[in-house]
Amino acid sequence: MPFADIIGHEQAKSLLRSAILQNRLAHAYLFHGEDRIGKRLLALRLAQTLLCETLSDDRGPDACGTCRACRQVDARTHPDFLVIEPDQEMANPQIKIESIRDIEHQMIYRPLIGNRKICLIDEADRMTIGAANALLKTLEEPPDHSLFILVSSRPYALPATIRSRCQSLRLTPPAQTQVEAAVILKRELPPADARFLAVLSDGQLGRALECDLEQARTNQQEFAAIFSAKGLQSFSTVLATAEALAKGDRGPEAFDWLLRWLRDVLLIAVGAGADHVLNLDQRADMQKLADRIDIDELLNLIGDLDRLERQAHRNLNIQIALETTLLRVRQLLTPPDTADRSR
Repeated sequence: MPFADIIGHEQAKSLLRSAILQNRLAHAYLFHGEDRIGKRLLALRLAQTLLCETLSDDRGPDACGTCRACRQVDARTHPDFLVIEPDQEMANPQIKIESIRDIEHQMIYRPLIGNRKICLIDEADRMTIGAANALLKTLEEPPDHSLFILVSSRPYALPATIRSRCQSLRLTPPAQTQVEAAVILKRELPPADARFLAVLSDGQLGRALECDLEQARTNQQEFAAIFSAKGLQSFSTVLATAEALAKGDRGPEAFDWLLRWLRDVLLIAVGAGADHVLNLDQRADMQKLADRIDIDELLNLIGDLDRLERQAHRNLNIQIALETTLLRVRQLLTPPDTADRSR
């Protein structure tokens, strides 16, 4: 059953099923939350449930997943199911006003097969101002047979007028154990690899299911070597590493792995246990660091690195940022007498 194959989001599924049973669905929903946690999939499953041709009282409000309508929704060929998404051919993908106006014209007419006409707007926060204003007019006076489902990882980027006319459903990432179980089941991986992908994905199930495990393990080992005492042994080594990463356009990737590595050290330093530690194979070395590290300095570095990571795709001199950051890491993690001898 389609709803059953969604990992997590139990409260959201319960609310939607109850609304269907009581015939109290809103005319517009906003599914929002972190990226790659199943928002779009939940929207698709809701559409299938409403358009399914073989609904059964035995399974409650849910779709069969196999009838013609369910398969058409999956393939996006159902005449009563419309999808709008950003134009990925653009340098800055957007949803333009023309797309919204085209959908408006189609939503006016009654459904051809089902009882509803459903429009899914994926990455709704990428609507231009003109597109958002055009959609607002429809949301203010929606046709009785219409249902709009907006999906967004950045709801704050949507105009307040749009948000106020949608029933908001905030979705949270599934528990790490749920992600692990799904990876074991769907990818047939051993528990250790499933756990690694679950921690690496930060609860983003879609990412955990699609991530190249071999490449991720390779990157983990590569960056672990960079952040080791040997990798940070001298200023010249640090500067050469920063230059190589910058020239290879790997700055954002380096920031991400370094941030994860430092968070692992922090978790161990505060005695948080190993459940959420990504680099378990380095736990012994990290424990030695954690025993002598200044936690306040570590927290400051993590905060600064988190800000750098968010700016990595903007107008930022990546090489200088990498040099500064790696030198700070070296100063933080290298014993003073060793650092003095390694200049």
